[in-house]
Amino acid sequence: MNITPDQVVFFRFGFAHLNETIAATWIVMFLLVLASWVATRTLGGGGPQTRWEKTLEVVVSAIRGQIREISGQQRGDEYVPFVGTLFLFIALSNVLHIVPGWHAPTGSLSTTAALAISVAVAVPFFGIRKIGVGGYLRHYLSPSVFLLPFHLMGEISRTMALAVRLFGNVMSEAMIVGILLAIAPLFFPMLMQALGLLIGLIQAYIFAILAMVYISAAVRRQQAAQGESNG
Repeated sequence: MNITPDQVVFFRFGFAHLNETIAATWIVMFLLVLASWVATRTLGGGGPQTRWEKTLEVVVSAIRGQIREISGQQRGDEYVPFVGTLFLFIALSNVLHIVPGWHAPTGSLSTTAALAISVAVAVPFFGIRKIGVGGYLRHYLSPSVFLLPFHLMGEISRTMALAVRLFGNVMSEAMIVGILLAIAPLFFPMLMQALGLLIGLIQAYIFAILAMVYISAAVRRQQAAQGESNG
């Protein structure tokens, strides 16, 4: 039994290769783009809302509501594209476990590391956009310049924790289902598949929420520091 989809290689030419992780990632991205196009192709046409449009509106409204609740802002629309994409990508990757033979790309450490690095880049991006480079970097030197290494270590460890947490949960769920399938091929795997879907959605929710918490904390912290310096 393969531990991660990285171990399944479809094509190799020299140093370049196409494994199951890359293929599954492309499939998830294609499905998300296709669903977005179907849901928005008649948007603004003046006619009645389609079922796809209503579904998209419910999803976006739910994501926007969670972002506003966490950030404490009346409008958190600037975070919706990033955080919403994280949630939908992880959720769809995990939900597709119901398809026989599917291995979620989130079961690969390379995928979860890429997602965590995206969050690590987004945190200073949104922080700098709010208060500028100087205001954001001031946090790393506060209250003393000697704490700079500890601040950097905290950023790195937080990113690693995001990647490992998602990878470990998805991989362990897939392994448990595989073991139960070999032991009891009918009853238990069906229950584990249902439980796996729920866990997959929860993991997507947790990852997106943590990303928003980190972004919101950075913005609030830097705004507070800027307010103190101005005062």
